Amino acid sequence: MSGSDVSREGVRGTRPGRDAPTGKHGRRRRDRGERSMVPDAEFSSYYGRPILNKPTWKPLDIAGYLYLGGLAGGSSLLAAGAQFTGRPALARAAKLGATGAISLSLAALVHDLGRPGRFLNMLRVLKPTSPMSVGSWLLAGYAPLTMAAAATDVAGRHRLVGTAATASAAVLGPAVVTYTAVLISDTAVPSWHEGYRELPFVFAGSGATAAAGLALLATPPAQTVPARRLAALGAALELGAFRLMKHRMGGLLSEPYGQGRAHTLLRTSELLTAGGAAVAALGGLDTRRPARVLAAVAGAALLTGSAALRFGVFHAGVASAEDPKYTVVPQRERLDARKGDGTATRP
Repeated sequence: MSGSDVSREGVRGTRPGRDAPTGKHGRRRRDRGERSMVPDAEFSSYYGRPILNKPTWKPLDIAGYLYLGGLAGGSSLLAAGAQFTGRPALARAAKLGATGAISLSLAALVHDLGRPGRFLNMLRVLKPTSPMSVGSWLLAGYAPLTMAAAATDVAGRHRLVGTAATASAAVLGPAVVTYTAVLISDTAVPSWHEGYRELPFVFAGSGATAAAGLALLATPPAQTVPARRLAALGAALELGAFRLMKHRMGGLLSEPYGQGRAHTLLRTSELLTAGGAAVAALGGLDTRRPARVLAAVAGAALLTGSAALRFGVFHAGVASAEDPKYTVVPQRERLDARKGDGTATRP
């Protein structure tokens, strides 16, 4: 063998400290007392930084915007039902609640944007494929309707206009309640994006319980039958859809909902929503003082529980964006699944 052959064999051959055992074979050799020169792989990102930029939205502004929009849309539905079934006190409370909630919701959105002009700029073009664009136009049409419905009711004039505004606001109400779920699901934030199927139903139930809670607080018990029924329906939808969402997302991506501040808020929401709906069901039609107390307790619990849900979902999404494993691990799993099905393509 020539010197050059020996040299090439030396390059190809095993060299101490260079060809260290790795993988399962490496573990077997280490079990026999040999030390691997390559450490076990650990998950990390570039310089330990998050892969996604976490949402820069202010929690009080945007989580409040999500909550108040749901309260407004649910109240519009309740107002229309109350008006057409002859419950004027409930209808007025719901109309005023919808007007106040959507006004505060818009104020929170504008405060987060920095100046009103930025919201107006979003109305320059309607882009059907953009949830933000559609939502901006939806709010621009919905808010005046709630104000007209409330103003005509309080003034006792132009009832035909008020009825039309009330009905129109009720038609747009479900979209106002749920479009924010579509909005945040359309982002790359893992624990929001993966919940895109169930999150609109979660927000719909949450909006219903919030509207019912406000009505129970502001309406004589004799007229709160629709509100108590809405509380039960909303609580069942919210709690059921949220559990289904976490189950479908799997252990990893649902993990942020069960940790830290998000877990505390969501657990509080679950207890208050279920408890508030149960107390509301006990209220009955009795107009005595105990019934009023029960209605107030149920209403406060439902309103607070709905707010806690929105803030909990917000903080869970932020937490999932901060930790790169919630982005990379599911991507790797999907890629492996495609390779197993033979559908993966070569780069």
